[in-house]
Amino acid sequence: MFHVQHLLGIGHLRRAATLSRHFAAAGHDTVLTSGGMPVPGLDIGGARLVQLPPVRATDKLFKVLADDSGAVIDEAFKARRAEMLVDTLRRHRPDILFIELFPFGRRQLRFELLPLVEAARALSPRPRIVSSVRDILVQSPKPERVTEMVDLFERYFDAVLVHGDPAFIPFSRTFPQHARLAARTHHTGYVIDGLPKPGHASTVGRGEVIVSAGGGAVGAPLMAAALDARSLTTVRDAPWRFLCGYGMPEDDFDALRAQAARLDRAGIVVERARADFTTMLANCALSISQGGYNTVIETLSVADRAVIAPYAGGLETEQAFRAELLAERGVFQVVAEDAMSAASLAQAVDRALAGPSIRAFPRIDADGVAKTLSLVERWLRA
Repeated sequence: MFHVQHLLGIGHLRRAATLSRHFAAAGHDTVLTSGGMPVPGLDIGGARLVQLPPVRATDKLFKVLADDSGAVIDEAFKARRAEMLVDTLRRHRPDILFIELFPFGRRQLRFELLPLVEAARALSPRPRIVSSVRDILVQSPKPERVTEMVDLFERYFDAVLVHGDPAFIPFSRTFPQHARLAARTHHTGYVIDGLPKPGHASTVGRGEVIVSAGGGAVGAPLMAAALDARSLTTVRDAPWRFLCGYGMPEDDFDALRAQAARLDRAGIVVERARADFTTMLANCALSISQGGYNTVIETLSVADRAVIAPYAGGLETEQAFRAELLAERGVFQVVAEDAMSAASLAQAVDRALAGPSIRAFPRIDADGVAKTLSLVERWLRA
């Protein structure tokens, strides 16, 4: 059983969906409980989805949660979600319970996650309780919060799976008390899926500049800047395709299409996100994107050249830190959010095109699906 909650982007949900889909394909009875807004086209394969009454963050600080109507959730709403989650656990009685990010994040969901782990520990036989996290944690400005995370982990959890490559970013880089958890920490490699096979015949996206922003919820400023940057670059005559995630508000999407029409409709495509994104990424001349987990690892795995403009709103440090590490290695050109403009983006595009191909750099470990499955099956046999 997986529990995942996305509040702004959809990276956590995509990773949990990918793992759930592969666990089901391997013959494991798999349930995914999702607490965020429904995402069109989410592929969980043969796994079963339990959609909790959805909540989302009201701002970039993630402190206040609202329901799908925009109303701030109350204690009765929280109690209903917690009851539904515990009922799902007791009905399915999993051998392994995965909880995405908690206790290293999602503190505002303790109202349902603490009852969930308490109920799991009360089951007989008791499931193995596992925290599932990405490569980089958002660093807390309060040391006492880190101590609280460790205390919760030691009280309730059996292991933490870090879905990253320790040769690139070890858990210790963003979690200061990692030594206390070292014996129960497992790096799996990055979890991605759906990459085009070598030698694939598709030509979709060939020669294009692909601009994307993950789920799209905070992607509009990057998209608008990239539209204005096009005419300032050496690839101004190439086709530019803007892929807007379904999290981008309709008003922002319409405004972007109107901006494109004013500039050069013939050379610009503005559309919603596509299922063949990674094939387009493999074929394109250049990728411009934010710095989220999925997009960065997909870009590192198949793209030729790229510019990253990491999101850094609110208390978010994850994307900027990942981009900083890649910039140090010379892999990507990076434009900081507070320095982003049409001119700075255009300069980064031209530097990326003049620099080395991403394919010339050492590969990262992107075998996270197979390694996670192998580790869990060892636990099940034991």
